[in-house]
Amino acid sequence: MKLILSTSNIMGAGASIYRPNKSKSNTEIVSSLRSNFEAHSPPPTPTINGNPITTNGDSSKSQSKPSYKSWTRQPTPTTLEIPALDFTVSALQEEREQYDITLKLFYLPSSTTSSSSGASPTAARRGAQTREALDLVLRTLHMPSVDLLIVSFPGIYFDEEEDCPDKLSTRGPVEAEPEGLESQIETWKTLEKLYEEGLVKKLGVAELGHERLKAFLERTGVKPSVDQINLRDCCSVPKDLMALAKSKGVELLVHNDCSNILPRGTVRELLGCGEGGAGVLAQATKTGDKRKSLHGEEGKNGSAQEEGLRGEVQPLWVVKYTAVVKNRGVVENKGYFAVAEVTA
Repeated sequence: MKLILSTSNIMGAGASIYRPNKSKSNTEIVSSLRSNFEAHSPPPTPTINGNPITTNGDSSKSQSKPSYKSWTRQPTPTTLEIPALDFTVSALQEEREQYDITLKLFYLPSSTTSSSSGASPTAARRGAQTREALDLVLRTLHMPSVDLLIVSFPGIYFDEEEDCPDKLSTRGPVEAEPEGLESQIETWKTLEKLYEEGLVKKLGVAELGHERLKAFLERTGVKPSVDQINLRDCCSVPKDLMALAKSKGVELLVHNDCSNILPRGTVRELLGCGEGGAGVLAQATKTGDKRKSLHGEEGKNGSAQEEGLRGEVQPLWVVKYTAVVKNRGVVENKGYFAVAEVTA
């Protein structure tokens, strides 16, 4: 089952979304997803012994989590939207030329990712994922194209060779070895087609230092216009990277995104049956739980757990999109889509 997670426009969330300014963090996407799930999910139903009741304000009664099926949508037998998507109303108010639209696509670590030494067997799949991410954003914004698409490859860290141990703790869980150049180039070829079709005006990469960027430029047809790197307190842009970027017309931009922006454990926590979870994924079955089920001793959320999806969840990609009004420099719309797979 493919799961499509979305945040909607997070610019209306105000102070409920917090993001540190000087360190890598995935707080924004995690908080935004959780807030959007809660906004679309009906309130819990009071129950006694699993039967709905009227509490008349009695908060001592147990609460039954509503079925995820009441606020999600399954457009195909193998796809689930969390929450249900609605593309009927444009998320932007002005004409296309009034906006600067940027996408950043994170290819996440997965069991199908190629090794660092060989060519990627998943270039076609990456191409399909990229088109899907772009299509979701274009349908949301009701726009025909975007200005910049930046891609981030798994396991690549701009500062990995620096002598700065304090940075290691800000990288988040490392779930993959650095993706090899051959795999990156094969994926890039699929992005060049989007450029040639006019769907993307410029392409960019993330986290490439001097040696990686130099090798990348030598192997690509459509050159990246942007290299987005992370700078923190003990880091400055290396002079050799600055010289290379200037000579090749590559703009260096900075960011503070996590490279592995949505780890597997985070996805399971967001979608699970635990406190704060959306109840989409069933609780992992244990021997003791089976005995309780046989004797009718399920917990208060037993019905939600029983109907939840079972299996291993694997996040595949995340796309962050931002639409800025050019003449005002105001972010009118910003959000995330993420796709994961649940396999038995």
